[in-house]
Amino acid sequence: MLSDTRPQVIVALLAVGMALAFILADRKSPTSRALALFLTGVGLSIGIGSQVAYPLHARLGPQWWSGVFGIPETLAFVFAYEWILRVRRTVPTRDLKTRFGDRQLRVAQGLALVYLVMSLLFPVERSHYFVNPEGGLDTLKTVQFWMFAAPLALSLVLGIGSVLLLLNRRPDKAEKIRLVAFIVGAPIMALGLVLPIEMAPIGTAIGLLIFLIGGVQYHVIQGSRAQFLSRFLAPQVAELVREKGLRSATQEQTLEISVVCCDLRGFTAFSAATESQAVIRILREYYDAVGAAAAAVGGTIKDQAGDGVLILIGAPIGFADHAPRALDLAARIRGEGRSLTERWSRHGQRLGIGVGVASGYATVGVIGGASRLEYTAVGPAVNLASRLCAEAAHGEVLVDARTRELIADEQHRARLLSADALSLKGFAEPVASFTLAAG
Repeated sequence: MLSDTRPQVIVALLAVGMALAFILADRKSPTSRALALFLTGVGLSIGIGSQVAYPLHARLGPQWWSGVFGIPETLAFVFAYEWILRVRRTVPTRDLKTRFGDRQLRVAQGLALVYLVMSLLFPVERSHYFVNPEGGLDTLKTVQFWMFAAPLALSLVLGIGSVLLLLNRRPDKAEKIRLVAFIVGAPIMALGLVLPIEMAPIGTAIGLLIFLIGGVQYHVIQGSRAQFLSRFLAPQVAELVREKGLRSATQEQTLEISVVCCDLRGFTAFSAATESQAVIRILREYYDAVGAAAAAVGGTIKDQAGDGVLILIGAPIGFADHAPRALDLAARIRGEGRSLTERWSRHGQRLGIGVGVASGYATVGVIGGASRLEYTAVGPAVNLASRLCAEAAHGEVLVDARTRELIADEQHRARLLSADALSLKGFAEPVASFTLAAG
């Protein structure tokens, strides 16, 4: 007489539902995609095993092809370790001083494939002695049981060992929670393979619930981060954090970037003669226009102070073509700025906009105390862009020599017209400058 398999159906639906929820919540993340495939493998293993393999074996007995029912279980193990491998890649390289953990996981995947090969070669033994055995504890004493249990047990040990090494390297906080949930829940889920069919759903369900708790905490943390980042950084930064984790995305590093600075001309006198509510409306429209232009080229707004805005191109998201992007952004800001200032200006109260662009090496990263963090950039290019902006007349874009050097396309370089060398505060020697012609 066949046992009631409704509990297995419920647990299978739970696993597949978790996979669907995780992938919908974070579909662009490679780690979440691998995790969803792992949970899908768990669900398919339980569903196919209880609704297809178990009734078929009860009616006909194990067939020569019955080993194919081991494929979903194997995929669950393989994708579980693939998820861990992808998490390892989110940890900064300097924090992973050895690739031993990667090799461990590849060996663990290989052992899962060994289990599949044994299942295909010995389908009768797998059915009688390993998958939901009816012999109880006596089954553990048989060679046939360990033919299948040994590869998976060793695979799981290697997988958990790799996770422990990864935790020692301080991964992203959100991923750390999911990894701890895996260490606790994976062995309990694995017991569902060998427990009697009446008990197997309980073990698997407990393991899945442990993992669900970790997954929910992960998405709570990621949601809070996304809300914060969307207010202060470029939209692309949120995607970078999802792919590499917050710590990796915002770690301190020195690299060459381009900086664009813009501010309004005549704003102090204009704001003194204008109602404060109108000034706020103008600033809001100005910030929206500059923010949209920055987002279009992958820029990150570092500062918005009064009528001044400072934008980084190339950090925290790296771009090999940061200089051309900076010129594109400057042209966009000039075009939008001219239109807006013309509309805002009144008789006797004229507004204008100036833009400065500079490139060079800067140290970027997160600084601050426990109460407040800020993504910042420190280097001569940041100061130079600000100084060039201050010198620019209405509708003028002043560009430094290094930005011009980085423009490989001659047609774009031709738009940079030589201007007077400028004596700027903080720079001992006159600074060569160029103006961006309208194009």
